[in-house]
Amino acid sequence: MRLDKFLKISRLIKRRTLAKEIADQGRININGTPSKAATKVAVGDELTIQFGQKILTIEVKSLRENVKKDEALTLYEIKNEEAVNK
Repeated sequence: MRLDKFLKISRLIKRRTLAKEIADQGRININGTPSKAATKVAVGDELTIQFGQKILTIEVKSLRENVKKDEALTLYEIKNEEAVNK
């Protein structure tokens, strides 16, 4: 599954276009490697996402095409959440 689609389906980012913009800015790493929106995501991958003043690290637990809002949290597990010090 594409990175931008996973982020939208998992509801980590509300819109796929926004997920693409963030990825193209180099603010998303998969297993430590900077990734673009079209990069494939697999179960077990570790994603690090920089949201403004916060860095979120998650592990991909499941990939599904359609997910209800209350099931979105089952697609990933939060490993770490930290504030960015500037």
